[in-house]
Amino acid sequence: MQSVTIVLALVAVAAVQGFAPASQGRAGTAVQGTIFDAVAGMDLFAPKKDQNSYGARNSKNLKIGDIKAGKSYVPNGLDAKQYAALRGKEQKKKADNYKRNVAKAGVFEDYTEFYTKRGTDLSQDWAKNKNTLGHRFAKTKFDWSGKDGKNNDTTAAVKTPGKKKGGMFGKK
Repeated sequence: MQSVTIVLALVAVAAVQGFAPASQGRAGTAVQGTIFDAVAGMDLFAPKKDQNSYGARNSKNLKIGDIKAGKSYVPNGLDAKQYAALRGKEQKKKADNYKRNVAKAGVFEDYTEFYTKRGTDLSQDWAKNKNTLGHRFAKTKFDWSGKDGKNNDTTAAVKTPGKKKGGMFGKK
């Protein structure tokens, strides 16, 4: 019985000390921040902060490998110089396309301007147009209107001499 009392007394002392503030001689175990704060504060791209930004490819050291005669793959019908020139031309084309797309980044159409130009806020004529029903269509090289010449200055169609009239389906 006496041993049970001693065990209970020790458990009670341990429980009280476990919840006692650090100022009562207990070593401080205060948490400096939560795990979420630690993870959220990580900078996973610390050495190169902009390496994942749009357009960052230009700042990276990317290049195509050198073609060495007799050691590198060269397709049939080409020699090493011709293949290297072809790869260089393709690389330049790819870089120019990337540069063109980066220049378009972040350029957006103002919705309010589009909305008022369409007439949505005034009469809703855009919805009554049976041809478009409010949609805007991309320009094409062919003039689908069936008329000769330019149509509302939206196409590059020009009148060709000797061509039959009749529109896109050849009606007379």
